[in-house]
Amino acid sequence: MPSLSDVDPNLEVVRSNLQVTSHWSSQEFSRVARSLEEYNYKIDISRVDLEQLHVMLCRERDFFLRLIENPALMEHESFTDLLLAIFHLTEELARRPSLEGLPGSDLAHLKIDIERSYGRLAREWLGYMKSLKTSYPYLFHLAMRTNPFDQTASALVMEKGSETRES
Repeated sequence: MPSLSDVDPNLEVVRSNLQVTSHWSSQEFSRVARSLEEYNYKIDISRVDLEQLHVMLCRERDFFLRLIENPALMEHESFTDLLLAIFHLTEELARRPSLEGLPGSDLAHLKIDIERSYGRLAREWLGYMKSLKTSYPYLFHLAMRTNPFDQTASALVMEKGSETRES
């Protein structure tokens, strides 16, 4: 399934800011976090496969429920907001008898719900990357290579000259 960033028509505005590398400092993460707070998250609803999105969210519902039941995670307001936005979007998609042929007014409503989730997810992703870089460098390198904001991202470790490309 494509990531939400793939259907963001304005992603080029922040894409270069989201090319996280192993050389990033705390200041760089803070600078990018500020830019993500100001970014206007938009998606092209015509490029979203609503049925596929619904299936994926339903498939992960139990996982999301376990997260929301974890009191340690729920102490983080921004993460709670993300989970609630995802639950709301999941319910919105589930309540429609069909996701085909929806009227423009309903698509506009779903677009707002998707954009809300997308914005929160992007900001949480950056915080997650910062945490991984500090505490779990081996996880960080995989997450960096599979960056959803990098169209050339690949889990494969590629040779670049005689060095391995991990940053």
